[in-house]
Amino acid sequence: MRDPIDAIPQASSREPWNKGKLIGAKPPLRPKHVRSIRTKLQIAGRTRDLAMFNLAIDSKLRGCDVVSLRVEDVAPHGHAIDRASVRQRKTGQPVRFEITEQTREAIDNYIDAARKKPGEYLFGGHRGRDRPITTRQYARLVCQWIASIGLDPSFFGTHSLRRTKATLIYRRTGNLRAVQLLLGHKKIESTVRYLGIEVDDALAIAEQVDV
Repeated sequence: MRDPIDAIPQASSREPWNKGKLIGAKPPLRPKHVRSIRTKLQIAGRTRDLAMFNLAIDSKLRGCDVVSLRVEDVAPHGHAIDRASVRQRKTGQPVRFEITEQTREAIDNYIDAARKKPGEYLFGGHRGRDRPITTRQYARLVCQWIASIGLDPSFFGTHSLRRTKATLIYRRTGNLRAVQLLLGHKKIESTVRYLGIEVDDALAIAEQVDV
């Protein structure tokens, strides 16, 4: 006869993936943090990282979309353009974003230095120009950037970069609809949750926005 104890499911000895990690929404960077990281990367001469960091802030893209960018997405004629559009991998929907002057300059410097050509991934990985940097490698770079200015990288992540400009736009304008479009969210409720906005506050603002 089978021992009743044997019938009890045993706890897995596998270590939880989130053990020792801080789980939850990662906060956006503050403007002073953005300026500090830019300065660090400029002084260190890290041309690629500066272009990647600036573009991640401007584009407000998810990490998987940042690493999937190709040269022609942002510089179809050899020089960075002021507005670009890409199709999001998560939703399959297109999203447009602005590229500020300082970001365009960083991209142009990087493309020239790396001799990038249309058809190539903008941020190539170690395995060749035909493969992009991985999201894991991108996340490690973000941790390095955060740590370089004395912040605890465990509190931040790739979504911190995605949230940074979106949060500033919301705080300065209160325009949830604009932020929704810039983040590529299908529903405004997703934007509310993503920015961590109180529902009553969000509804009050949404009532003032004509769509």
